[in-house]
Order: sequence, then C-alpha cells, then structure tokens
Amino acid sequence: MNKALFLDRDGIINLDSAYPHKPEQIVFIDDVFQLCRMAASKGYLLIVVTNQAGVAKGYFTEEDVENLHRWMNDQFLQRGITLTAFYYCPFHPNGKIPKYTQHSEWRKPEPGMILQAVKDHDVDLKSSLMVGDKPSDRIKLQDLKSIIVKSRYTDDDYDVEHLLDVQRFFQ
Repeated sequence: MNKALFLDRDGIINLDSAYPHKPEQIVFIDDVFQLCRMAASKGYLLIVVTNQAGVAKGYFTEEDVENLHRWMNDQFLQRGITLTAFYYCPFHPNGKIPKYTQHSEWRKPEPGMILQAVKDHDVDLKSSLMVGDKPSDRIKLQDLKSIIVKSRYTDDDYDVEHLLDVQRFFQ
C-alpha cells in the first residue's frame, strides 16, 4: 500500500484568491514545491483534493477546473515534482447551477474524494496526511491525520504555523 500527502489546493498550493480558475490567477505558495519534494523523497504520493464551489455557483466550468489542473500539473513537472492525481468537488448546496446544487460526499470535510483516491491509488490512510488551511480540511476519517496550516480561516484551530512545518509529521 502507498502513503499519500493529500493537499488542499487554494490556500496550500496557491494563494486563495476569489475563485481562481485561470493560470494567470495562480500565485504559488512559498515553500509548496519544497514541501512536495520532501514528501516525495519520503515515499508519499502527492494528491490534490479541492472543493470547487465556483462550478456550482456558475463562476466557471468543470472544463475550466480540469484545464487549470493540467496547467498546474505541468508547473510541478517543470520543477521535477510528480502530482499523482487531482480530485475536485464541483457541488455546493447553495449553488446556482441546478446540476451542481446539492450536498455531496465529495465536498470536504466529507471523505468522498479521499476515499476515491484510496481506491484508485492503493493508499493506506493510517500512514497518510491531509494538509489544508480551513477547518473544512479536517476530513471526517478517523484513520487520516489532517493538518491545518494557520490562515485567515483559522482562529486557534490550526496545527502548524507554516507550510514547511508539515514535514515534522512525515513518516
């Protein structure tokens, strides 16, 4: 079985701006590439899991999300880092697009994206980590350690101050 470092996208990989969905809107977080290199060197698969409510709210399409993820993947590859997969949830209960306006087990903190990645990539949750910047990134899975990085979305509910501090949890 594999261990994985699950990464939230907006706020962990890139700055969390207003619903980014185009390459020109992406500013990578300082240290994300270094963290990913360290995790990969310890044998972690790198898997992105991201809520993308902008699809349900009509701000952009699933195709926009997938195009951005291909571009982001290329940016990591150019830096010698392989991202194993991207998973995203386009659903939101308060959406404007009927097809996407619903509760979903894929919307964090629900575990749907993680459970799909476990099946797809033979991931052992007990040796894996989830890294996010919001309380909703604490995934509802007892066997998965979720680590929250201090951000504008956290009060006292965070585990580390800086992204590189996550490395102390590596096995």
